[in-house]
Amino acid sequence: MKVYKKKIADRYDVSELVDAQFESGSRRRVLKNLLGIRRKREMDRLEGIEQLRALRELIKIYGKNHRFTAADICRIHKIWLGNIYPWSGKYRRVNLTKNNFTFAAASQVGRLMEELEKGPLREFTPCRFDTIEKTVKALAVVHTELVLIHPFRDGNGRVARLMTTLMALQAGLPPLDFSGLKGDKRKAYYAAIRAGLDRDYKPMEDVFSGVIRETLRKRRT
Repeated sequence: MKVYKKKIADRYDVSELVDAQFESGSRRRVLKNLLGIRRKREMDRLEGIEQLRALRELIKIYGKNHRFTAADICRIHKIWLGNIYPWSGKYRRVNLTKNNFTFAAASQVGRLMEELEKGPLREFTPCRFDTIEKTVKALAVVHTELVLIHPFRDGNGRVARLMTTLMALQAGLPPLDFSGLKGDKRKAYYAAIRAGLDRDYKPMEDVFSGVIRETLRKRRT
């Protein structure tokens, strides 16, 4: 996947397109939304609530034998954020850079999502394998590639986690608990994303092995 580097002052480089404008009075912290929300804390809370609702809906929609497509990923994003943002479920039209890391160019998103569908999604979903190692690899590859594409204006990491959770459920695992990805573990996660540029998925496999262990531990207590 080809990416390019560019220094920016803000969280994302999105200054030129209309759909990238921020909500007036939000100090460039909240994107324009259907509800006129200006405070980041309020938006974060609402997005969290909607994410839990979306997961409940998605579990009913996608069963253990479903093979996911690019259209499904758009649907996941739409179900989650459709009540908040007018661009939910639509591929972004702006280039995104976060923490000095530039994701796939917006002009390439459609093509890359088609490749994701024909490649990892076809190979690894339904996520039903005979060993936990194969399951972990499937989660790692799909998650890493989806995050690197970053197909949407916002919410990409959380959509990738929703997708990973749906795959884990296909594999007979419980909903994954990502709350432990803090501090050094969060840094390891970001490093694993970068390793994916070279199609090295072992670091992300290590991350997901830890997430699964912690999820199962909490289920037992």
